Amino acid sequence: MPITIYGIRNCDTMKKAFAWLDEHAIAYNFHDYKKSGIAAEKLANWISRAGGWEHVVNKSGLTFRGLPEATKDNLDAERAIAVMVEKPSMIRRPIIEADGGKLIIGFSDESFIASFDPSNPAP
Repeated sequence: MPITIYGIRNCDTMKKAFAWLDEHAIAYNFHDYKKSGIAAEKLANWISRAGGWEHVVNKSGLTFRGLPEATKDNLDAERAIAVMVEKPSMIRRPIIEADGGKLIIGFSDESFIASFDPSNPAP
């Protein structure tokens, strides 16, 4: 079963992730949350599995940095979900759901090798 990769198509990090998956012949479905949106329930699930909203929000992106200070200072999981639903560019990229309930947030060669190399046991 293919993995599902979530993100925004023209993001540079997404392009690197797509290239890596294509180069390693890993089938995937793509969900563009800028075009298709993202359900609050999906975000809540990711936050729960990732250990907090801080792991799902892209704090270094322009969208987050452009938020009013009062909004940034008062974020909790519920508020972060509401803002991410409204502004999906604020979600880290990529987020991947893979077999066995594996959740991968962000891209690096090392993390993808660790996640997709069949000789590595699932975390």
